[in-house]
Amino acid sequence: MKTKTNQLKKRYDRIAKTSVYSLGFVGVLILAMVIIYVLITGASLVSWDMITGDSQDINTNVYLDVGPGQYSAEMDLDDNIYYYENWGIGFIDETDREGHSIVEIAYIHSDSPFLNALDKNNEDEAGNSVVLSLTEDTSVQTAIFNNFALYAFYSEGAEVMRDAFEQATQIDDVTVQITGGGIRGSIITTLLMIVITLVLAIPVGVATAVYFNEFSKKTKFSDIIRSLVDMLTGVPSIIYGLLGAAVFIPLLNHTGLTAGGSILSGALTMAVILLPTIIKSTEEALKIIPDDLRRGSLALGANQTQTIFKVVVPNATPGILTGVLLGIGRIMGESAALIFAVGAVTKDTVTLTERSSTLAVHIWVIMAGEAPNFELASAIAIIMLVVVFIINFIVKIFAKKLQKNMNWS
Repeated sequence: MKTKTNQLKKRYDRIAKTSVYSLGFVGVLILAMVIIYVLITGASLVSWDMITGDSQDINTNVYLDVGPGQYSAEMDLDDNIYYYENWGIGFIDETDREGHSIVEIAYIHSDSPFLNALDKNNEDEAGNSVVLSLTEDTSVQTAIFNNFALYAFYSEGAEVMRDAFEQATQIDDVTVQITGGGIRGSIITTLLMIVITLVLAIPVGVATAVYFNEFSKKTKFSDIIRSLVDMLTGVPSIIYGLLGAAVFIPLLNHTGLTAGGSILSGALTMAVILLPTIIKSTEEALKIIPDDLRRGSLALGANQTQTIFKVVVPNATPGILTGVLLGIGRIMGESAALIFAVGAVTKDTVTLTERSSTLAVHIWVIMAGEAPNFELASAIAIIMLVVVFIINFIVKIFAKKLQKNMNWS
């Protein structure tokens, strides 16, 4: 009988272990598949130009106020690049993100006059055309030469475009599109959102947790407040977005700081979202501090306030940082609330009092249209993963150094 019981226990144990291992493997496999898909789809777009570049395409017309010269190529060019030395510019046949054929600038000589092209549609304060430096990957749609006597169109291909430039003695008008796709503005917005939100949320959250754990007595009222904090943790973020749109935006507009959604209203909204997480993580970190530390501090003559803020809270810092890490991840990944509280405007010039978009909202913007851009969305996701990894790495190193100084651990 005993033998059968032991065999059943072993069998159940094997079944339980197999189930746990299988489910764990499935979970890891799903996460791995997501990461692999993102890497495969977006890795080709990740570059320094993407990180620092503008998000918006620039469509304009340029011209040159100088004539042709002699600009020999400074490197060996591929056979599919059609280069003309008199203007120091080479073209290539390409396709845009939607699969349409275009003609792109594939090479520009370092002294090419196109690096100092004049923008017909933008002037400085003196009324002079703004200098616009054309770069590689700029698409050329039409070109007009020799006092509007000669024309070239992108639909005719890069070779015909080059042949037209060979006959040109004067560049009258070139319609160009400088492709965007950069995320500089979204990165800056995300970092600003993280900093401002944490500055607002950490002091309030930590102070609330200290009150709950160190000062308040266990009463029905305090239990209700704790239950409300727990409930707020599970509230859908879009409801907080409505709070931002209905309260924080009008409040900031009334002060005259803003004229609609802004990074400030978004940070206030995110601070409210993070409060329950920071309060709970800080309270749990305070609970594990041994009471011997408190009693020892009081026995040495410190009062309760000194004990809390010079002994208890510093020793609980590693646990508090865990809540901060969760908060940073929440800020990085939040989109629904920020669409209401900030807006969904991708901008290259970021101002605290104006609309903008974080990296998560940027992904939502490019995926919400009729032609979702999976490649760029995946590339932005890679940048987000890298940023989160770097922040986690720094915070964990800091937390470990603090932990080493805790004699009670």
